[in-house]
Amino acid sequence: MRMRYGSTDVLHGVDLHAYRGEVLALLGPNGAGKTTTIEILEGFRKRSAGEVRVLGVDPDRGDEAWQARLGVVLQSWRDHGRWQVRELLAHLGRFYRPYGTAERQRPYDPDELVALVGLTDRANARIGTLSGGQRRRLDVAVGLVGKPDLLFLDEPTVGFDPQARQDFHELVRRLSDLEDTTILLTTHDLDEAEKLSDRILVLAGGRIVANGTAAELASQVSGQAEVRFSRGGESYVRSVQDPTAFLRELFADFTEDIADLEVRRASLADVYLTLVREFESGLRTEASQLSEVTV
Repeated sequence: MRMRYGSTDVLHGVDLHAYRGEVLALLGPNGAGKTTTIEILEGFRKRSAGEVRVLGVDPDRGDEAWQARLGVVLQSWRDHGRWQVRELLAHLGRFYRPYGTAERQRPYDPDELVALVGLTDRANARIGTLSGGQRRRLDVAVGLVGKPDLLFLDEPTVGFDPQARQDFHELVRRLSDLEDTTILLTTHDLDEAEKLSDRILVLAGGRIVANGTAAELASQVSGQAEVRFSRGGESYVRSVQDPTAFLRELFADFTEDIADLEVRRASLADVYLTLVREFESGLRTEASQLSEVTV
């Protein structure tokens, strides 16, 4: 898909796909086009060109039944503070008319949904009294009311403390594993993306510049691992292609005095920064070459 605002291209032929039950993380620096991409997929924004299918339907032509199969969790919303948790979910569920006979195509029972997101003990609490982590659980519950096949999560754990973040991660895994819900999330938390996602997309300059698991992306950027160790009071650092083979030879040659052994592969943060820098460097080179030609 492509998107242009005036004379400015925001998306340059973005091509992506997701499988049922998959958790897909979309990463990218500010201004990369993440929000625009998500809004096109959700049907909130019309693309400039290209073909898009979400659950087999063009979002520009999605009807009510199609919309009911999507769940959207925005970064934040602060409505309905005086409503009770279960009361709000029951109210929203009434807007989802069954569009088929399968259990999947009916809205959640509010008590079942409250239990799913871990808010049973707060079911009768006013929304305005919830903690930040509890409120985010409710945000997810609102997105899940219609039992969506596809759930969009936009920066889901912004402002969370460590315990709330861990609880939320467990909820996301549960949704993908037990409910077979496909999840597309955007986040700036690289550790979160690595823990939650089955696959990672890196968007830069309106283009998908990487697509794969964290391990696959690391191998694309650098196939080498860094091995650190001490021997005889001296510290050593070696960059090797096959750390297992290197360690086997190391211990075969030196059966004693090997200490402080550490094997480190590129982290997702290393990979992400390298990919974005390489892309930006390529753009600068291209611009420089174009300038030389036009002059």
